[in-house]
Amino acid sequence: MARKVFTSFHYVPDNWRASQVRNMGKIEGNPAVTVNKWEEVTNGGDKAIEKWIDDNMYGKSCIVLLVGANTANRKWIDYEIKKAWSDGKGIVGIHVHNLLDSDSNQSSKGKNPFTGFNLDGVALSEIVKCYDPPYSISTNVYNHIRENIEDWIEEAITIRNRY
Repeated sequence: MARKVFTSFHYVPDNWRASQVRNMGKIEGNPAVTVNKWEEVTNGGDKAIEKWIDDNMYGKSCIVLLVGANTANRKWIDYEIKKAWSDGKGIVGIHVHNLLDSDSNQSSKGKNPFTGFNLDGVALSEIVKCYDPPYSISTNVYNHIRENIEDWIEEAITIRNRY
């Protein structure tokens, strides 16, 4: 049975890549958000965005952060990481830069978004895993994620339960 997860990603450049991961049938979670819906949420300001994140993260056991070229250090990505950790949810990162976007392009590898967080003097990146599929061909990257994502989620939940 697929775990209910919250998928997090930098919307504009990585929405297509995120859709590929969400459509693998390996995870359940927050439904895809259309550009119009996201615009509606963001037009409501910071409180509306926080509420949307909080509502969509509720009832999930893990967040899967899909890491693209510019995911690290984004305001709402950081908010989601902090919220997930404080709520006791598992967190796992997966680099998706080598998945093709809607224009059949790959992007550059982004920084680990967990590096900037500390937990009692230890970098969160030393605790939370951020996987980088070892392939450069998009279909191989896709297959690697599809074959491993459920195990990565379970591992993230186990890691979080230790802290």
